[in-house]
Amino acid sequence: MAAAARPVGCIGPNAIIRVAEAATQRFGLPSTARLFEAAGLQHRLAAPPQAMVAEAEVYRLHAALREQFGLQAAAELARDAGRRTAHYLLAHRIPKPLQVVLRRLPAALAARVLLAAIRRSAWTFVGSGRFSAQAGGWRGPASLSVQDNPLCRGLRLPVPACDFYAATFGELFVALVHPRAVVREVACEALGDPACRFEIRW
Repeated sequence: MAAAARPVGCIGPNAIIRVAEAATQRFGLPSTARLFEAAGLQHRLAAPPQAMVAEAEVYRLHAALREQFGLQAAAELARDAGRRTAHYLLAHRIPKPLQVVLRRLPAALAARVLLAAIRRSAWTFVGSGRFSAQAGGWRGPASLSVQDNPLCRGLRLPVPACDFYAATFGELFVALVHPRAVVREVACEALGDPACRFEIRW
């Protein structure tokens, strides 16, 4: 899709669909329905989105997660949703020949290739935020950051808030770069940091 045609302030539907799946499996459909109602997204549960959604919807859903279930349970569920998103991308969005090539490359080189692909598609998951990434050395760490993160905008918490992103990145790196890759959010705008930053080591 050409840059001029990209929707502004929108995020891919996985950020809603996979939360619905994870919440339903963990808490059941009635609790998930209450969650989506609290976020004003009943229509998204009844008819899952098939196209980009307004980033404000994703923000409201993650805020409702924390309000309904508490910080720890919300973080666990967001990580589950992030892993599900990565599995969807591996199954439907990342070409299988590319996956084969990445798994055969040395980890540092595979990380560079994967990060280049993530940069190209960053507009689909950071909305109006700004994404950047730096490849690591032979053992990492790779560094990824989101500035003006739409999921953290105006948010203040005692813990990092980007479990959804961290789990998505981590699962992709485990599958395509190194089986022992580990992601850690080392800075978060919800903590008052200037950007949400993730380190990935292997």
